[in-house]
Amino acid sequence: MIVHDKELLNNLFLTEEADSLERGGFISKEQKKIIRNELSSFKIQNNILVRLGFFLLGTFLYSSICGFVSLIGLSAEGYFFKICCFLFAGIGITGAEFLAGNKYYRHGLDDAFILGIILNVGCAVFILTEDFKTGLTPAIFIAIASFLTYKRYLHLLSMVIFCLASSAVLFFGMFEIGDIGKTILPFAVMLVSAGFYFFTKNRIKNLKEVYYYNGLLLANSFCLILFYLSCNYLVVRELSAELLGVDVKPGQDIPFSYFFYAFTFIVPAVYLFRALKTKDRIMLWISFATLAFTVFTIRFYYSVLPIEAALTIGGLILFGIAFFSIQKLKNKESGLTFKPDRINHSTAILNAETLIVASALGMKPEVKAESPMEFGDGGFSGGGSGGSF
Repeated sequence: MIVHDKELLNNLFLTEEADSLERGGFISKEQKKIIRNELSSFKIQNNILVRLGFFLLGTFLYSSICGFVSLIGLSAEGYFFKICCFLFAGIGITGAEFLAGNKYYRHGLDDAFILGIILNVGCAVFILTEDFKTGLTPAIFIAIASFLTYKRYLHLLSMVIFCLASSAVLFFGMFEIGDIGKTILPFAVMLVSAGFYFFTKNRIKNLKEVYYYNGLLLANSFCLILFYLSCNYLVVRELSAELLGVDVKPGQDIPFSYFFYAFTFIVPAVYLFRALKTKDRIMLWISFATLAFTVFTIRFYYSVLPIEAALTIGGLILFGIAFFSIQKLKNKESGLTFKPDRINHSTAILNAETLIVASALGMKPEVKAESPMEFGDGGFSGGGSGGSF
């Protein structure tokens, strides 16, 4: 299914691990350079601005080709309008396959053609079905197209689109059921996101093909965010007013309000506790974001203090927590510590592949420490028999 050479994908993984080891001080720049020179690689752009520039160039190229095809097909009038997006999607597939065959990966040019495939598939289904009211059918095809492009090209933006489109399929599907579906929508989203979270977590745990790791991690993180938003009080209350026409009058509240209140407070705390226990950096950042949104949720409906006083008190509390946490953790050498990571990637040192490459190339990972002080012969550093002080 993957169009890219798997040997090149493995080489890319090894070079990225070598970068992590070099940043951590485990190997030298010369050793990293040897690894990069010995391993063949893709035509890749790690600089986001350069990649964005190539994406704009690819978009211009893609649009030019589609425009040329449109000029040829103008004579067909209405018939061409119905099939043009399929033709444009075919152009995107052709371009993506050509670039992948020439070792373009995460380059920018390939991004333009891959995203063009998904966009044109969605537009084609909209035109054919005229499903402008519910959007269920286009969402299904967009989800399928984005999943296939991710599997084929290992394109992370396609995975993002797949997660969003799959969520849209669930929402629109529940809308089709009627008022019952709209009523149980928060609980359905909560259960589905929890199920997919554990599914992706298990796949990551048993993963054998390392090049799928980033996509699965992205989907796993998306499930955490969707799970929290599914039963957040603000989200549920506003959607109830929008979808069911629930008018919450003073002194009243939405059904199951106590559950949604508890959910809004408990889930961020569980995320934070779990992140600290498992040392999961991504979950830690998500927990901070959900805590902030929980505060916003309460402030949205209940204004206990003026905004200036609330921000000042909140800032002082956060400063106090940060200060005492730093004082507590700054001298710890293991576990949860304030000291900087030598390696950002939590599994970098555990990957035997990099060490195997280093061994095969004859590199020595040991670093000989050389002291600026000369020992022996009874000099300043002591320990000798020369007789001098």
